[in-house]
Amino acid sequence: MSQELHEGDFLRLLRRGHWEYVERTNSRGVVAIVAVTDVGNLILVEQYRYPVARCVVELPAGLVGDEEAGEALLEAARRELIEETGYAADTIEAVCTGPVTAGLSNEVTTFCVARGLERVGAGGGDDSEDITVHEVPLTEVDAWLADRPAEVAVDPKIHAGLRLLQAVARSTGSP
Repeated sequence: MSQELHEGDFLRLLRRGHWEYVERTNSRGVVAIVAVTDVGNLILVEQYRYPVARCVVELPAGLVGDEEAGEALLEAARRELIEETGYAADTIEAVCTGPVTAGLSNEVTTFCVARGLERVGAGGGDDSEDITVHEVPLTEVDAWLADRPAEVAVDPKIHAGLRLLQAVARSTGSP
């Protein structure tokens, strides 16, 4: 059984035995979207992240159920993709689910692959976000990420997403 140490607006700090961890109070999980255009560009986002005090390049991602209590996982992925990037997807498929910070949080992330993208808006996030959208050819992603300035962090989930994209392509025969 966990002991509550503190609850804020969006997070709860808990202790189980000697272990302290956090959980979100306003969502049921996270979606990370590996979105690829028809011409083979990976869609990435960049935004300032207060916990690390710098900009971070990431996969488009967001909380499940923070907008609507009964929101389905794939609907959250569709919503976040449009909100952050301005792209709507013809298909979104959940390909992998698991904890990404198991020593810190009970949060679970589901990676989704989005294809058949169509520009439907400007993107950039909601009123609380200032997101820059990047379109990077899949063949140049590694070099592009390596070329980021030192003051910009690269989220390693990008590499996990690319690996999952390759696995999906092998299993379906699609690029």
